[in-house]
Amino acid sequence: MKYKEKISTIKYYGRYMSKLPSIKNQFPEWYQEVIHQAELVDQSPVRGTMVIRPYGYAIWENIKEILDRRIKETGHENAAFPLFIPESFIKKEAEHVAGFAPELAVVTHAGGKELEEPLVVRPTSETMIHYMFARWIKSWRDLPLKINQWANVVRWEMRPRAFLRTTEFFWQEGHTAHATQQEAEEEVMLMLQEYVNLAQNYLAIPVIAGEKTPTERFPGAVKTMTFEALMQDGKALQMGTSHLLSQKFAESFHIEFQDKEGKLAMPYLTSWGVTTRLIGAVVMVHGDERGLVIPPKIAPIQVVIIPILKKNMDNTTVLTAAQHIKNELQSKGIRVFLDEDEHKTPGTKFYKWELRGVPVRIEIGPRDVENNQAVVADRIDLSKESVALNTIVPHVEQLLERVQKELFDRAVARQKAMWHKDAKLAEFGPILEEHNGIYQTGWCGDAACEAELKRYKAFTRCLIQEKTFDTCFNCTKPSIGDVLVAKAY
Repeated sequence: MKYKEKISTIKYYGRYMSKLPSIKNQFPEWYQEVIHQAELVDQSPVRGTMVIRPYGYAIWENIKEILDRRIKETGHENAAFPLFIPESFIKKEAEHVAGFAPELAVVTHAGGKELEEPLVVRPTSETMIHYMFARWIKSWRDLPLKINQWANVVRWEMRPRAFLRTTEFFWQEGHTAHATQQEAEEEVMLMLQEYVNLAQNYLAIPVIAGEKTPTERFPGAVKTMTFEALMQDGKALQMGTSHLLSQKFAESFHIEFQDKEGKLAMPYLTSWGVTTRLIGAVVMVHGDERGLVIPPKIAPIQVVIIPILKKNMDNTTVLTAAQHIKNELQSKGIRVFLDEDEHKTPGTKFYKWELRGVPVRIEIGPRDVENNQAVVADRIDLSKESVALNTIVPHVEQLLERVQKELFDRAVARQKAMWHKDAKLAEFGPILEEHNGIYQTGWCGDAACEAELKRYKAFTRCLIQEKTFDTCFNCTKPSIGDVLVAKAY
């Protein structure tokens, strides 16, 4: 169902509000509705693109701030590169161009005339950055070179879905050059672990890290590491990737340096990135029938204060108490919003902030002020508790920590419930196709066997460091190791 089609309503605290589709039975429709109703995103007049609204962008800014700090602390520097890439750059690496050709947006005319060489709107920046690396790297002393860029990119998606797959999206892309393959491989794993830390400790999403199969690798890479998460509907989502690139990129762009022995050598290159897709993951992993549930560490608003205001009465005392709570919480670095809108009922406000997934809500009315207390509710189960005003700050701090932990624990339990081990595709394929979930199984390494998964609308997600099964899920050949299989976004 497209947003802004006819939607049902439900009477909520005396007002009619938009009713979300069932998260259990209409997950795609629920997702589409909740991201619009919670004002994360809006439709754009250009097909496949999206407008990220302030509340949605604030989530991205919080994620960006956390990751950007770690990127810098691990020795990388931010830079900015052009949006337009000469078409000849893209064509220099055969696997790269073959992988991206269907998704490229190409500019052929500008300034009222046809361009001498078409320009590609960047789908990723390896080629442009490697062109610059060739100018900057001359000696082993110039290595390692570690660059990161926060940018927007364009890939012409056939079936767009806001945050998950859009023609234009925001991301960070890291690009590094190293003197040895070992250093490059260490870089790939370093950034993969940084991503896993971001997902699990900040987004509260348990993830599975592993290596992509050759058919699922990034175009031009010799190794692609991924971290995958399982959504509430049992489909997998690739959260981000870290790649060891082949030396073909260095060869194509003539990146050479003089090593310590005075000989010419080519560097080993890596690239890695995550996108605004992470917002979609947070929505799909933690949301419920009432709307979003945002982990406190990335929530734009961690606490909302709702004063219970009485019509035709002096509400000064209540508002003063609410403001005092806000000031105390802010002094501890907590992100707080005081909803003083006198034109909306408390019930309407409850609905709004529950829909937006604010982790903690504080209610305070005249009787609460008289009793030197306030009512505190968390977004997970909406349980309420009266808390003395002189202890409300430590109580809220502890509650935010508990909500963060419970969201992760709840997601871990869900992942375990949907993680299955099965030997043969003939047995688990029909079940997977109908009910989703992730299956751990054996694989011989043959792409022909891997292709059989498509019969059930499934794909390999990654190879993992286990060998539970002796034979392939599709044939009788020995398994090279366990692989995870799922349907995916």
